[in-house]
Amino acid sequence: MNTETIREWLSRRPFEPFLLAMSNGETHPVKHPENVIVLKTRLIVGFPENDQVVHLSLLHINSVKPFQAA
Repeated sequence: MNTETIREWLSRRPFEPFLLAMSNGETHPVKHPENVIVLKTRLIVGFPENDQVVHLSLLHINSVKPFQAA
């Protein structure tokens, strides 16, 4: 994955929540654009509801797709 693709998803208006699918099978929802920090080779995704963050390597992000909240 590249930063341009991630930035494009983050800048959509209106914002559409999306899911990051990783090479190890994990998925990480992005529910708000301010919850993501885009760095050169990784993303930091914050989850304010449980006060946690994950560090994701762009190399291991396989796909980005719309997230349908339950």
